[in-house]
Amino acid sequence: MRRIVLTGFMGSGKSTVGPLVARKLGWRFVDVDDVIEAEAGMAIGAIFAERGEASFREHERATIARLAAEDGLVLSLGGGAIENPTTRELLREGAGTLLVHLEVSLATTLERCRGSEGTRPVLADAANLAARYERRLPLYRTAHVSIAVDALSPRKVAEAVVRAAGL
Repeated sequence: MRRIVLTGFMGSGKSTVGPLVARKLGWRFVDVDDVIEAEAGMAIGAIFAERGEASFREHERATIARLAAEDGLVLSLGGGAIENPTTRELLREGAGTLLVHLEVSLATTLERCRGSEGTRPVLADAANLAARYERRLPLYRTAHVSIAVDALSPRKVAEAVVRAAGL
């Protein structure tokens, strides 16, 4: 294993667990959304509003492809990145890459994300949120490993990820 990529729905803990895994391994942690925001000079929401989702998704795909070539990296994906078939294939077939799905229930997502509606507007639209969750879940489950995280602390999830990587 040369890199670990974390995927999962919002609230699954990717941005919390990723740095813990990186610290355990002495690797670097990178959140794809942070890289995109830094490169674009604006927040993800602003990118969606000004350039549209298609533009954001293309930037996301290119950013993931670039980062997925690095070694000693724990990479956290945005929740929707898994919907791109090219990205899924790259991460599933990439030599030295372990794609890990942090599986969270929709109820846990709502509990963990309560209060962040301002930065996550999709939370305000319950029907759309549930449809998005159901659409993405089978795609997340194509990862090499799925870890049920609802009842685990971030530390326990990080330990499970490191074990799954055999490191």
